[in-house]
Amino acid sequence: MIPLNENKIRHPRLIAWELTNACNLACIHCRASAIKDPAPDELSTAQAKHFVDELVEYKPIIILTGGEPLLRSDVYDIAKYASGHGLRVVLATNGTLLTPEIVKKLKDVGIQRVSISIDGSTKETHDTFRGEIGAFESALRGIDILKNEGLSFQINTTITKRNLTQIPNIYDLALELGASALHIFLLVPTGRGEDIESDEIPAEEYERVLNWFYDKSKNSPIQLKATCAPHYFRIMRQRAKAEGIKITRETHGLEAMTKGCLGGSGFCFVSSTGNVHPCGYLPALAGNIRQKPFKMIWEKSKVFNDLRDPGMLKGKCGECEYRAVCGGCRARAYALTGDYLDEEPYCTYVPPKKV
Repeated sequence: MIPLNENKIRHPRLIAWELTNACNLACIHCRASAIKDPAPDELSTAQAKHFVDELVEYKPIIILTGGEPLLRSDVYDIAKYASGHGLRVVLATNGTLLTPEIVKKLKDVGIQRVSISIDGSTKETHDTFRGEIGAFESALRGIDILKNEGLSFQINTTITKRNLTQIPNIYDLALELGASALHIFLLVPTGRGEDIESDEIPAEEYERVLNWFYDKSKNSPIQLKATCAPHYFRIMRQRAKAEGIKITRETHGLEAMTKGCLGGSGFCFVSSTGNVHPCGYLPALAGNIRQKPFKMIWEKSKVFNDLRDPGMLKGKCGECEYRAVCGGCRARAYALTGDYLDEEPYCTYVPPKKV
């Protein structure tokens, strides 16, 4: 287990970079509350390349996201510049705009994986999420193109009450489509997601679905990853202990080497206007790359250093023996209380100190 004093500054491993807030869809759970047209003050190409220059010393994986990143005309220039500087670059898209020409360009500029959002095992469910009839079929066409061009892809799924019963079928669909991975995201009520806050699944369902996910991960032929669900890392350890299994890289893959909430410690989010946040769902501002060097923001900002110290967590999260490997969802705590250090509101676990 990660020691409680393990709050020293580490390099960011992943950076989600919102290239644009513009999107061709209007998804009901959109973190960005994306709009049809790009904001007038988005980072310029030159500013984007300067940001890449700042990241070279850290060598993080860069996730080019949005909005819909393919709506930004210089996405290929930015991707090529980053991959040319030795960074691993991946793309998060809704998949509806993919064509053979676009996918070939993505390969040529060094995109190594594409994530496609699939939020239902049926077109009716997915299209309702995405706010457009035909979005499901368009996403599947995009996946076919990726497969034909030999570009690795994964499926991203946001879990709510609307699609909870379809998650096993979405897993089967990911296998059928030939995805490299399935990443599940537990809804965080930010952006347009605030309007469907009532669709968040209850804490008891979180436990059930994450236990199901753990069972699937044992023999899954594709990578499974739970995101915005830090209690999975507590469940993983509880289940492994009960099964007499020691958690190692060999038994649990990369999940053995990481923890739940990585916001501010191994991950951050950069908006289309240069604002830096712990994640896309937590609007606490760490700084802006137009005003300060990224290195200064990453290493010196108060919010990031708060989040790196499990000893600062409050409520039952502060007393939990799993706080260094789980940490609770800081975005959900902030959404409910306005305090990103408060206890995770969607967790059933009661630490021994609370009993």
